Amino acid sequence: MDFKRADRVADLIRQEIADILRREAGDPRIAHITVTDVRLTDDLRSARVYVVELGKDRLSPEVEKGLSKAKGFLKRELGKRLKLRYIPELTFFYDPSFEYGSRIEKLLKEVRKEEPDDPTDR
Repeated sequence: MDFKRADRVADLIRQEIADILRREAGDPRIAHITVTDVRLTDDLRSARVYVVELGKDRLSPEVEKGLSKAKGFLKRELGKRLKLRYIPELTFFYDPSFEYGSRIEKLLKEVRKEEPDDPTDR
């Protein structure tokens, strides 16, 4: 099974950004975010970085400001770590899949509460 180069590089960028944010970013505004996915264009020039803020349903304005300020730092650090001709332009987006997943989990818990415990009642 072959994967596009953009997919492999996107996964590597996701890992490196997560590591940089965890170890080297000193901004407390971006201390509690998780990088969930990176989508890279086929020419490797532009990256959409999907993030979630722990315990939140949306990105707070402070986190958005922190990410926009850290963009240059992240790009410079990626340049040091990756052997690419061009480091992609980073754009950050909120990942709604976690919100959707927690909603589904909540609904499943409600259904389990309503189910009878005795299997002979069915």
